Amino acid sequence: MKTNQYVENLKAKTAAELNEELVAAKKELFNLRFQNATNQLDNTSRIKEVRRNIARIQTVITAKAAQ
Repeated sequence: MKTNQYVENLKAKTAAELNEELVAAKKELFNLRFQNATNQLDNTSRIKEVRRNIARIQTVITAKAAQ
């Protein structure tokens, strides 16, 4: 249910807000990769979660553009 709520929240946002969210998620992914490379990352599953969130954001952006 958590992911369904996340997607519903994304659908309620405007295109500008979605782009801001996308940029923030990509920065977070970069930081997580950097921490992983330097062996400072404890929760490596967070990388997978952030990648999927980026894909969800991009999917909502594409769906809004098609409308």
